[in-house]
Amino acid sequence: MLLIWIVLSAVAGGMFALIVARWLAFRVFAGYLHHMVSLSVGVLLAVALLHLLPEAFESGPDTRALFGVMLGAVIGFFVLEKIALLRHSHHHEGDGHQHHHGHDRHEAGRGGVMILIGSSLHNLVDGVLIAAAFLVDPLLGLLTAVSIILHEVPHKLSDFVVLINAGLTRKKAFELILFTSLCSALGGLLGYFVLEHLQPVLPFFLVVAATSFLYISIADLMPQMHQRSGLREAGPQLALVALGVSIIYIGTLVLHANGH
Repeated sequence: MLLIWIVLSAVAGGMFALIVARWLAFRVFAGYLHHMVSLSVGVLLAVALLHLLPEAFESGPDTRALFGVMLGAVIGFFVLEKIALLRHSHHHEGDGHQHHHGHDRHEAGRGGVMILIGSSLHNLVDGVLIAAAFLVDPLLGLLTAVSIILHEVPHKLSDFVVLINAGLTRKKAFELILFTSLCSALGGLLGYFVLEHLQPVLPFFLVVAATSFLYISIADLMPQMHQRSGLREAGPQLALVALGVSIIYIGTLVLHANGH
């Protein structure tokens, strides 16, 4: 039963994020994405700091070892991000950046293949992390899956835009990103069958998951929020971050009250 929940969470998460990203693409891109980013920051920070890290540190492993894993994860995510930044652009034609016509299509075309490889690996890791969280506590697994869904929406939207700029049709871009999304299910299966027999290492995977959420929030999403620097933007941004934290906090209280 637990394996079914893991696979469903991984597949449903990727599908939901992809469908929302496709809906947001171009027509309502500017109008809604920044709201999703702010909400995602609140959810990711709350799950990482209120659930994943406390669970990991309360599980018994050496504290210094857990912090060592966190340090390694931060450096690892930095390296992976640098590689990604050298391979592709998240801009699209007509997005308001002052480039000559065709600039973004040219840049995206050079990185389209790397986008697909990177997304496949990213989704594979997400599936493993979802499995690790479910093996510790089903509630923790559910919260981790929800967090991944929210941060995957902007990620898949960026992939979608880059592939369109690379010259693919919307249908073809959707099919390719759908294929990469299914790698999360493979990661979930792999995580379940391997980590089920390696219970002592689960806290370390929780630390990696928490670090990824913190890194995404601080290094990726918050800088996007700072691009809207006016005071009129600050209030809604803070409200949405607070809403994200509240959703996780209140949702957890309700689930615990109902005996889950």
